[in-house]
Amino acid sequence: MYKIFILLLVLPFVLGCDTGSINNNPNIPNYSVNLQINLSLPDYSHLQFASNHIVDYSQGARGIVVFNAGNNYVAFDLACPNQPYSNCATPMTINGINATCNCDSTVYNLFSGQSPGQQYPMKQYRVDVNGGYLYVTN
Repeated sequence: MYKIFILLLVLPFVLGCDTGSINNNPNIPNYSVNLQINLSLPDYSHLQFASNHIVDYSQGARGIVVFNAGNNYVAFDLACPNQPYSNCATPMTINGINATCNCDSTVYNLFSGQSPGQQYPMKQYRVDVNGGYLYVTN
């Protein structure tokens, strides 16, 4: 009886672990991402305010958008997540709080990277904040 109790106690923790499966997208290749953003520089200072973004085309599969989601920062790849990489060569277009895939006109929300009814969300990267710097990695 004691073993069953321990098993039931530990099981939610084991099953509740995030394995990072949100980024297991067969349509987008894995590229190394290592981007450092100094928020005190004029090019990036607007990123300190909610709902603003910057785009860097030198990283990721088709570029990266870094977005201030209000209480945190998020970063997503600009490759269309639900189109084969080789069939959709253009990066997504950013318009306000949305990213639009130019190949199928699907609109994704930059707060979550999700689009209703789509199999895959936008490929997300890790954003660490340290002082006035953002570090975007995978």
